[in-house]
Amino acid sequence: MGELVGRFTLRRVLIVLALAAAWCALWGTVSAANIASGLVVGSVASFAGGPAVGGVRPVPLAKLVWVVCKDLVVSTAVVVREVLTPTDYTDEAIIAFDVTDAARRHLLFLYVAITVTPGTAVVAGADDASTMYLHVLHNDRCDDVVEHVHLLVSLVVEAFPVHDTAIEAEVGR
Repeated sequence: MGELVGRFTLRRVLIVLALAAAWCALWGTVSAANIASGLVVGSVASFAGGPAVGGVRPVPLAKLVWVVCKDLVVSTAVVVREVLTPTDYTDEAIIAFDVTDAARRHLLFLYVAITVTPGTAVVAGADDASTMYLHVLHNDRCDDVVEHVHLLVSLVVEAFPVHDTAIEAEVGR
């Protein structure tokens, strides 16, 4: 019981309150039932997630959001052009991208950031997460895609730093 009480930090309480507010927003109404169930769901999510091992840096996160939003607009325009032109200019390819150790800690985020943009998708990953395979519409732009994925990786790693000491403690090294 003492261990559970020790896990109630100010940060965790604020996270639970924010999750409860999000819960009420998702239901579209603030009621006693929604607040109570939001607090329960937020508490379970907070404790089930384990100890925090990193943080969020707002400026790199804003840069990352900007890059992904810009990608959405630009790549949507490219796909629209491809759809509307009578001639098929696509030269699809599957390319391999080597994933760094730092990027492996944010693999799901990277998969989503890459796949959410039209014309590019993560189609597979190596069992050991050392490589991801990307589908691209234009084979002649493979070098640009790899360079852009490196940019996304650097922004994600910078926006969501993970402290090695916390990871080592979590896995019991």
